[in-house]
Amino acid sequence: MRARRATPKTDLLHADVSHEPVSRRTFVLALLGVAGAVCGFQLGRYQVFGDDRAENELYWRRVYNQTLYAKRGTIYDRNGNVLTSSESCYDIAVNPSQVDKKNKVIRALMDVLDVDEKTCNAAVNGNSYAYIQRKVDTEEGKKLEKYGLAGIVLEPSMKRVYPFGNACAQLLGVTDTEHNGISGLELQYEDTLMGTNGSIVREHAADGSYVAGGAYKKVAAKDGADIVLTIDVNIQQAAEEALAEAVERANANYGSIIVSDPRTGDIFAACSYPTYNPSDLSTARAEDMNLRVVTDAYEPGSVFKTFVCGMSIEEGIAGPDTTYEVPSTVKAGDDDVYDSDLRDYAMTMTMREILRRSSNTGMVLVGKQIGADLFAKYIKKFGFGRKVGVDFPGESLGIVKDRDEYDGASVAAMSFGQAISLSPVSVLHGMSAIANKGVMTVPHFLKSCGGEEKDWSAKEKRVFSKETVRQIADMMKTVVDEGTGTLGQVPGYDVSGKTGTAQRANEDGGYQKDVYMSSFIGFAPTNDPQVMVYVTLDGTPYISTAAATPFATVMESALTILDIQPTS
Repeated sequence: MRARRATPKTDLLHADVSHEPVSRRTFVLALLGVAGAVCGFQLGRYQVFGDDRAENELYWRRVYNQTLYAKRGTIYDRNGNVLTSSESCYDIAVNPSQVDKKNKVIRALMDVLDVDEKTCNAAVNGNSYAYIQRKVDTEEGKKLEKYGLAGIVLEPSMKRVYPFGNACAQLLGVTDTEHNGISGLELQYEDTLMGTNGSIVREHAADGSYVAGGAYKKVAAKDGADIVLTIDVNIQQAAEEALAEAVERANANYGSIIVSDPRTGDIFAACSYPTYNPSDLSTARAEDMNLRVVTDAYEPGSVFKTFVCGMSIEEGIAGPDTTYEVPSTVKAGDDDVYDSDLRDYAMTMTMREILRRSSNTGMVLVGKQIGADLFAKYIKKFGFGRKVGVDFPGESLGIVKDRDEYDGASVAAMSFGQAISLSPVSVLHGMSAIANKGVMTVPHFLKSCGGEEKDWSAKEKRVFSKETVRQIADMMKTVVDEGTGTLGQVPGYDVSGKTGTAQRANEDGGYQKDVYMSSFIGFAPTNDPQVMVYVTLDGTPYISTAAATPFATVMESALTILDIQPTS
């Protein structure tokens, strides 16, 4: 049998050329042809079809787009004092590709900016553009500029300055590195204050230097608008000082004060303690940046009793001189309610006396007379559990039950300020009705913008009649003259006020032992209220008297600063 003739195999590198079905020469030439065609196609595509795109890419590699920051609007207090404004500064960076004298650059940065050697060394020897320090004063920037060292970059920027230091920190808020408002009124009025940034586009060479006569385009920045607040910085400083002292003295965790004109809703001062330094956020705690009069909510305690008395008077159920047989303890559902004096006997009290003594058991009797339906009606009229409309971000809604959520203990507990949680600004909103002839005014910070006054009157709402609030105000005057609120007296002025002590709730239910929310709210003069002050001290082992002293201090300061004449 004849053997089958084998077909030669192709080995492009080592095969016998005489027996190859395709020669290596032919194959290599074919590959070169294909490669040439591909290169030609790509070259034609970029030169003919992609010319605009290629030119655009090259252009943006040669130019540097620098932001021209708009000057953020200035914020003034009601008397024209600057609370915060913007001024020019520099962001200092290092471009390591331009540095030719590393040691000198490091030394200059350390000497002028007081930056540690490790940070400077890392930036100078790094592979990318790095910021060393932001918001550097122009004076320090010019000192660096005088060194004439390549690689140190001074980027023009803007920063907020605070002529009154830490005053108003929580209510003003802060801006980020791009000058956008991120908290407080800076955030609330961001669209008004921010303005519109501009830009400069300049061509630069490979070494980063600008090309003389190269591409240049400038779009000017448009500055933001100024705003005027209702705040009086003198009252604000008095409130902050009194609050800091009160928190330390009462060993409280936190404290807040809000001062307003009940006739208009203008807020003269608002603060919380501890606070922070808006010029150095590296030391700030997040919780200290909150304006707690707006963002937090608590059981109001006995200050709520004034609203309950108002409900009873308005509905004709009882008056200041209506008498009650007040037992030593009463039931709120399954819980026993008793008074702070822990007496073990019943007493005959008028409603005025119940408020003067701040009797829990007496208020439960008043609340039961009002009943669940009327109680829920007035909770809704006061707007408790809903936003009051204050112009500040993060307003707390509190915790307020709807009528269909009431149980057997709800009305009794709410009658003396438990089983309901409200923000201080919400309580202040409700109290403005008692201080303003029955009409609630909306607490607010904005007075005017761009020279135009802001009108807040459209949101006013009547809750009580003039006669009802006259009687409540007189009962509250008794509290200050001879009741639980005597430490809230201000020499020369008739003051109406109410103390409050609320137990602090545990996370797992119930109340903490010997931990209270001490508060005091009041207004003056009684017959023509022009100033209202609300003080809260959270987490203190002391009862309501702890808040009465700072109340009196701040009230006296406000009456003096506003030049309100004594009543006696």
